[in-house]
Order: sequence, then C-alpha cells, then structure tokens
Amino acid sequence: MASAPFEFATATRVLFGPGRAREVPDLVRGLGGRKVLLVTGTNPARAEPVRAGLERLGIPSTSFRVAGEPTVDLAREGTTAAVDSGCDAVVALGGGSALDAGKAIAALAANGGDPLDYLEVIGRGQALTKPSLPFVAVPTTAGTGSEVTRNAVLGSKEAGVKASLRSPMMLPRVALVDPDLLEHAPAAVLAAGGLDALSQLIEPFLSIRAQPLTDALAREGMQRSARSLRKAVLHGPGPAEREDLALASLFGGLCLATRAGRGAWLRGAAGRMLGAAHGALCAALLGATLEVNLEALRSRAPDHPALPRFRELAVLLTGQSNARAEDGIAWVKDLVHAVRIQGLRDMGLTDAAVPGLVTKARAASSMKGNPLPLTDAELTALVERSM
Repeated sequence: MASAPFEFATATRVLFGPGRAREVPDLVRGLGGRKVLLVTGTNPARAEPVRAGLERLGIPSTSFRVAGEPTVDLAREGTTAAVDSGCDAVVALGGGSALDAGKAIAALAANGGDPLDYLEVIGRGQALTKPSLPFVAVPTTAGTGSEVTRNAVLGSKEAGVKASLRSPMMLPRVALVDPDLLEHAPAAVLAAGGLDALSQLIEPFLSIRAQPLTDALAREGMQRSARSLRKAVLHGPGPAEREDLALASLFGGLCLATRAGRGAWLRGAAGRMLGAAHGALCAALLGATLEVNLEALRSRAPDHPALPRFRELAVLLTGQSNARAEDGIAWVKDLVHAVRIQGLRDMGLTDAAVPGLVTKARAASSMKGNPLPLTDAELTALVERSM
C-alpha cells in the first residue's frame, strides 16, 4: 500500500512508566502552575495523591468532577470554575471523559467565549486563537488515547448530537501514562476500553490513509492487546498486562494523532441515538465491521491494497503465521464474547431504528477513511450482525 502524506501532532511530552503519577505535582510546577483545576472522573478520591502532592509544593487546587460523558453545559461549568478560582493550569486524571473535559476547559479558559463559538457541526466552528492553559493529562483507563489527541468530544442535549472541539492548541503539554493506575480497574471498564483501543489500532491499519508511522504503532499495539486483554479482564491485570494495555491505548491515540482516521462513522451515529458509552459501542461493532468490510472488498474491489492487510491482521492477533483473514475476525468475535460485551439490542437499539442509524452513518465524514464506502445494504448487515 502506497504511503499517504501525513501529519503528526501530539502532546509536547509523553511520560510512561509504573508509578510515574507521583511526578504530576513537579510537572505542574515546572509548567509555572500556581493554582490548578483538578478534573477527575466519577471517583475524585483517586486524584487525592496528586492533590496532596500539589499542596506540599504550595500549589492550591480546585476539584471538578466529571460524572459521565462531557457535555457543552459541563464544559461551561468547568470553565467557570477554573476562571472564578483563578486557575492557571489544568490537570485531568481519569478516563477519556475526564480527559476530554479537561482539554475543553483548558482551551475555553484561555480563549474565552462559549463552547458553541468553537464547536464543529453544532457551533460556529471558530478557530481557537490562544494556546490552552498548561494541561497535564493522566489516564486511569486504557482505551481512548485522549491524552495525546487534539480534540474533545462534547454532547449537546439540545441538538441531540456529539461534536468536537478541535485544535492543535488543545494538545496536552504533558501526557503521563502510568500503567499502575489500571490495577483496580473494573473488568467491564478494562473490556470496553481495551476493545476501544484495539479498534483504534485496527482501523488506521486498514484505512486508506494508512502510512508507515501508524503501521508501526498499530502492529506493536495490536500484539500487546492480543496477548493481554483477555487475561486482564478475566483474571485481573498483573504488571505485564497493565503495561500492555496502557501502551496499546497510548499507541491507538498516537495513531489518531497522525490523523490516519478511524471508522467512527457508525459508532458516532449509534452513540448519539442510544446514549451508550463509546468504548462499549466500539466493542459491540468491531467484529461485524471487520467481517462486512472484508466481504465488501472481496466482492467489489478484489485488488484493493487493504485486502492483504486483513490476513496480516489475523497473524498479529492470533499469533499464527498461517492464519487466514477469517481467523482474525473469528478471534475478535470470540474475544468480545469472552469479555461479555453486550450487543446493540441490549444497549437499546430496536429493529425499527436500524434504517435511521444507517442513514446517519452514511452521512458521516469519517466514512472517508474506510477501505471503501459501504452501501446501505452492507451497513444494514453490519448493524444487524452487531445486535
């Protein structure tokens, strides 16, 4: 497959290693932070060591909790908290929702205005003109790779959609990935996040925008995910599994940072319709997405350069040098079943809603990264096989 032109923009610094979360206070001091907005997930107690460390350095903090997926209203609330408290830096410690919220707040606090001034699709789409407040991203899950990407996804209840706040100025100053933060993650969180990360590695690898940098990241990340995700979910993540899952997630985020694209067209539409968590949708759709794309390529584009990659994907996932493309898809489906991922029907999708979901997916701009555009019949089959 010929290499496409590509761009790579990510966090200024990426720090990786067990136990490194304790370095966050010193990193904030090095960035000149004098008062910090500490954005957390549903369990603020997890950020207590960071808060205490900041306090020991004489850096006060204001906590802001993100209880679910971030919304426009939540971004407004967090920005007000940062500005009113006089915060000049933001630290987000949590899952993808907390990291996205932190990114949005750091950008809005520095630029002023309302989220709708800058949001794509539902807003005015204005460009940010000032760099975000210094922002440190510390993921406590392994899935989205949000710590190294330039966008934050915000939901809007009024518009009934999710839209991105996106700018190179939103890239974190530091992404600190500490695998030990995964030690007590619930099995369901590891499963959904791990399959989200695996999707973010597979899709750029099969994308028409695939290029050498994403290929290298994807190959390494997929092998790490393949050997550790099932074990981590079913038996608990030991040190080796935590490292593999954290790196797989980081590499998936870096694949997005190259703008190679991913097949989020159907997940985005389903997420808006069902209100289901992004990682769970990734997991539910992955096997059928691979299966339908392989069938479409074989029937409509038998010389497509993505076809040999399906077999390489199977080798990487199964560890078998003679694996066929179908073996890789079967491996994915078996993994999804083993880690007890719900189908779309259990998430609330009805048969009557399938045509509307297909219409929305077809219109999504992210379809452009797919190996080839899928027909309505193929999209319908994909959804039905994911029910």
